[in-house]
Amino acid sequence: MTPAMIPPPLSLYVHLPWCVRKCPYCDFNSHAANGTLPFDGYVDALVRDLEQDLPLAWGRTVHSVFFGGGTPSLFPPAAIERILQAASARLRFAPDAEITLEANPGTAEHGRFDGYRAAGVNRVSFGIQSFDDGCLQRLGRIHDSGEAEAAVKLAQDAGFDNINLDLMYALPGQDLAMAERDLERAFALQPAHISHYQLTLEPNTVFFARPPQGIPDDDAAWDIQERCQALLAQAGYGHYETSAYARPGRQCAHNLNYWRYGDYLGIGAGAHGKLTLGAEQSILRRWKQRHPAAWMAAAGSAAAIGGDDRIDPQRRPFEFMLNALRLHEGFALADFEARTGLSRDALAPALARAREREWLSVTDTRVVPTALGRRFANDVIELFL
Repeated sequence: MTPAMIPPPLSLYVHLPWCVRKCPYCDFNSHAANGTLPFDGYVDALVRDLEQDLPLAWGRTVHSVFFGGGTPSLFPPAAIERILQAASARLRFAPDAEITLEANPGTAEHGRFDGYRAAGVNRVSFGIQSFDDGCLQRLGRIHDSGEAEAAVKLAQDAGFDNINLDLMYALPGQDLAMAERDLERAFALQPAHISHYQLTLEPNTVFFARPPQGIPDDDAAWDIQERCQALLAQAGYGHYETSAYARPGRQCAHNLNYWRYGDYLGIGAGAHGKLTLGAEQSILRRWKQRHPAAWMAAAGSAAAIGGDDRIDPQRRPFEFMLNALRLHEGFALADFEARTGLSRDALAPALARAREREWLSVTDTRVVPTALGRRFANDVIELFL
């Protein structure tokens, strides 16, 4: 008997696409701001976009909201408040909903964080990347280390205690000692969460076309990764996902929902969404037009939708595993059935191969990646293609 798909928890992703300057390693849908930004017009368009997607999520509760970009902290608190008020008037928000705003230290201003907190934001994620001024310059960042520390303290002074710091490693010109110092300076700020990930050269970026000099080789990058993982553990940050570390109880609820194959509405230029349609027993992926001006002009109409894709049953095991195997906790086989509408038997041949190679620990109820499996994560996931 085929299991019924049960709609999982729902999140809301809001894309705010502008930044001061495009970083040479960035492959996100971000656009350098030229002149005055159309904050009011963009918020109006977000509301139209949300209203168009509402029938996909009638009656469901939103457990997290994430403002991503671009640089969402370019938007004034009043604009963020308008978005949250419009969304909470149209969707039921959980009383403890996590609401995250991404912030660039180079755009932090005194008083802004008080405004964001008053608007309903309760988590801030800072794109620090490094506390080394030379590394920051080579990455094309607009802030220096002093501004990074000052921005975090401004947010803490405004009452934020749920703060994430993004740090990158294997940077141009970086050695092991420099990577250690980055973490030491991060620990001194006592964030609740640290995202620590390796610089990768993504297609369609400046760095991909013209790789910078001095990027550590694979062996050096692995040495940095191992040493930094040990330092994070010693400092009390649990390694719960490939590149995410948190104090107890401070894992990112929004990203956990992605990795557990949860649902999310995506509004804004280039935003992606995934919705489980219970009545149809289908999964829909929807994305919006990428360019801000074109999306704003079309928002609320079919022309703003970049595409709709129904995820057929053959693709669901790979999609599920691509996300779930990022988590150290693994997943319950019952959750696989509830979120894909497939029997756990669909995984059996690939699970057997992964188990033979000691990449996965498999019981009657749960699948958990081993330490070896986490190291060879891409190879494990390929088994489910």
